[in-house]
Amino acid sequence: MSATIQPAPVRRSVTVRTSPQHAFEVFTAGIGTWWPASHHIGASPMKVSIIDPGVGGRWYSICEDDSQCDIGKVLVWAPPGRLVLAWQIDGQFNYDPDLITEIEVTFADQGDGTTRVDLEHRNLERMGDKAEHGRAMLDAPNGWGLIMSLYAQAANA
Repeated sequence: MSATIQPAPVRRSVTVRTSPQHAFEVFTAGIGTWWPASHHIGASPMKVSIIDPGVGGRWYSICEDDSQCDIGKVLVWAPPGRLVLAWQIDGQFNYDPDLITEIEVTFADQGDGTTRVDLEHRNLERMGDKAEHGRAMLDAPNGWGLIMSLYAQAANA
């Protein structure tokens, strides 16, 4: 019997020059201002990304043709310190309503006017045989690294 190797979570951290409350608001209510339009799975170009507030809220995008494209949902909503999102995108970047990998984002006050924002995308083994491919894409320079960099620019603005 061989052991299944589980892909490691993808982790990224940034420090932003703002309060945890504002950092949380920019990440959630402000996601439409910084999420890259290139990181979208819809057939039509993305117009805006949205996270509805509260547990059970939708995470989705609205496309230029006004169609909507689901990404996931809110699992934990605990402002200003913690957010957990369900990422329901498979290893080939298609929406799968039966798949949930988790993105946990924490917002920690550093006591000097800055907030450390840590992101962990975990449970990637749930992507099945596409887990390693999915992890490689999420961990690539234009994956969570780019996304968190764009987020930090918006939070610092």
